[in-house]
Amino acid sequence: MELEPRFSADEIREAVARVARAIEADAAQRDSEEPPLLVGVLKGSFVFLADLMRELRIPAEVDFVRASSYGAGTTSSGEVDLTKDIKTEVAGRDVIVVEDIAETGLTMRAICDHVATSEPASLRTCALLVREGGPPPGEEPDYAGLRVGPGFLVGYGLDHAERYRGLPDIRALPEDRPDT
Repeated sequence: MELEPRFSADEIREAVARVARAIEADAAQRDSEEPPLLVGVLKGSFVFLADLMRELRIPAEVDFVRASSYGAGTTSSGEVDLTKDIKTEVAGRDVIVVEDIAETGLTMRAICDHVATSEPASLRTCALLVREGGPPPGEEPDYAGLRVGPGFLVGYGLDHAERYRGLPDIRALPEDRPDT
């Protein structure tokens, strides 16, 4: 199956660096003694989160939550299933929820609502990719790397039925592929 290139490894690196600089600038404005807690949404965000952590020039901690709304298909079920929770104490911390792609805002909203019950000092959101026409106004990520148009994307942690996560760039599945 031929995959259509969307973002090169260099374009991704540049986007990760931009996001890291924005997080650093915001952290410099805050008066917190603890480093920000980056909460990665598994599984798709793990590659982006690892590169983001290495790119940051400030200390940061990491934890993960796992959520699913796709299963093995290419369309959201419309429901978010939280299957792994954060283990780090969140109360009073600056928390940034890190996602691979913000498409509708549904997953990010569900996770933020969940994290907010633990009373963080601040709660921000971050996504490597933001779908054009995706999250409604006011719900776009605080930190966003790249804007994307239509198409089901894979690579750099994003998958289709657990395939393609290891690609170093981001590509689109062909439009005429069978939906599994």
